[in-house]
Amino acid sequence: MKFFGVDSPLYKFLSKLLDVIQLNFLWIIFSIPIITMGASTVAAMSVALKMADDEEGYIGRSFLKAFRENWKQGTLLWLITAAAVYAIYLDFQFFEALEGNPMIFLIVGIASTILAVSALLYAYPLSARYENTLFRTINNSIEISRRYFGRTLILVVVLGVELIVFQYNATMLFFAIILGPGFMIFTVASFSKRLFLLIEKENGI
Repeated sequence: MKFFGVDSPLYKFLSKLLDVIQLNFLWIIFSIPIITMGASTVAAMSVALKMADDEEGYIGRSFLKAFRENWKQGTLLWLITAAAVYAIYLDFQFFEALEGNPMIFLIVGIASTILAVSALLYAYPLSARYENTLFRTINNSIEISRRYFGRTLILVVVLGVELIVFQYNATMLFFAIILGPGFMIFTVASFSKRLFLLIEKENGI
C-alpha cells in the first residue's frame, strides 16, 4: 500500500478533512440569515451522519436536499434551542446580579442546562435521520441521553474540549473559522450514528 495511495490512512484523513471543511462552509453560508440556522444544522447533520460511515459522495447536493426537506422542523427546533439558551443565560445573569447570589437561580440554571442538553443534543441528528414529530424527536433525544448517559457525557466532554481548543489562540481561531462548526457537527454525528445503529439493532430495524 503506497503512503499517498487512495487506500492509505493519510489520503482518507485528508479526504475526510476536506469534506468537513466543505460541510463547514455550507453550514456557515446557509446559517447567515440566523433564522435558517436550524435547517442548516439538520442538513449538515444529515451529511455528517453519512460521512461517519463513508457513505457520502456529493456533499453540496446532499446538503441542499436535506436543507429543503428539513426546513420547517429545523427552524422550529432552532427557535426552541435559541429560546432555551436565552432563558438559561438570563437565569445565570440574575444569579450574578441579585444581591447574595440566590442559590435557587444557580440550581435552576444547572437543571435547565442539563435538560436542554438532553433534549437538544440528539434532536438534530434524529431529525436528520428519521421522520417524526418535533415533540417525539425531542422526547427521543431525552430518552437516548438518559439511557446512554455514559456515552452522552463523553460526547459533551469531547465537544467541550473541542470548543476550548478552537479558542486557545489566534491560530486555533483561524481553524475554528474554516472547520470548527463542521468538525463539531461531525463529532455529534459520529457518536449519534453508533447509538442509532445500536438502537435499531436492539429493536430489530
